Amino acid sequence: MSNIFDKLQKEENVNPSIFKDKAPLDHRFLPEKLVHREDQIKDIAKCWIDVLNNVTPSNVTLYGKTGTGKTAASKFARQQLIDICRRKNVFVKVEYIRCTDYTTEYQVLAELCNKLGRDVPNRGWTKGEVVNTFRDIFKTNAFGKKLHLIVILDEIDILLDKDGDGILYTLTRTDNVSVLCISNYLDFKNLIKSRVTSSLNDKEIVFPPYGANQLSDILSERAMLSFNDDVLDSDVIPLCSAMAAKEEGDARYALDLLRNAGEIAVYDDSKRVTSEHVRRAKDTIEHNKVIDIISTLPLQQQRVLEAILNLTKEGEEISSGKLYDAYKDVSKKDAVTYRRIFDFINELELLGIISTNTISRGRGKGRTNIIKLQCDETLLETTLYSI
Repeated sequence: MSNIFDKLQKEENVNPSIFKDKAPLDHRFLPEKLVHREDQIKDIAKCWIDVLNNVTPSNVTLYGKTGTGKTAASKFARQQLIDICRRKNVFVKVEYIRCTDYTTEYQVLAELCNKLGRDVPNRGWTKGEVVNTFRDIFKTNAFGKKLHLIVILDEIDILLDKDGDGILYTLTRTDNVSVLCISNYLDFKNLIKSRVTSSLNDKEIVFPPYGANQLSDILSERAMLSFNDDVLDSDVIPLCSAMAAKEEGDARYALDLLRNAGEIAVYDDSKRVTSEHVRRAKDTIEHNKVIDIISTLPLQQQRVLEAILNLTKEGEEISSGKLYDAYKDVSKKDAVTYRRIFDFINELELLGIISTNTISRGRGKGRTNIIKLQCDETLLETTLYSI
């Protein structure tokens, strides 16, 4: 039996695809030039330049919403630093840790030890043993040189929320180690105790959302690398850019739109990517996004959504009081307090799943929050009942 991938590859060679290389449309792709983030990269470099003189560099924190180039800028600066350190014979390591994958101090330190040549198991040692092993790396090394380590902690708020600020305390109190923290939230330092904030003593760099014109520049550069000539209609990149600008300037969203539009065009056996493909790509992305959000919500928030869905299907105007009664019916005897429901409502609104509107009932009757679903009812029902 012939291999299906051989057949598909032959067909693609006979009828060239719209794509020549999809990799540049992945948000993890690191281009040779990072447009519209030159200033932020320079600011990171200014914080790190001391290491070229064998001085431990400053700690740094990058702030900005999702898709504003924080991770890409830090990796770009990292590559530039590694390159010049090789040429100047400076012994520097820059290690990247995604805190969604390593969510405790133990896991982060074990991973750093393993990256630096010391075998540490994923579990089984005491915290003290891991910390001592990590710090011992900076006392002696096979090169006979002073090792400097810069640790990039991406989505640091996830680790801090789950495990506390011990990792920052350990790293900032270890000789020759500095950290670069990346967070989507300006208030993430509320998760850090004052003694750690003092030892962190970081320099802050803010990444503003991209505007539509900036997103258009980014997409144009990536499109030249990714698509064959003359396959994009002239309005495709402007439309992707405008849609992403409305999503708080999210470059990841813009890249996903462009890539999905191209894939839909390929599926349609179209010779060009059109604005209609972009609109269909938007629907697909939003559909998947809603599923991802709902399926990863805590159980109690899923129950609140189920209660909102039930009231919506009944045609009810949903006030906070009605919602709480419906939520208690869904939760049986495992319900949280009425006050806690307000926290859930705020969180669901921030995620774009629901909206709230405060209305006045008239003189002497007070004000009421009215809650409405902002996602497709059928999609919500299917997702909730498949979990």
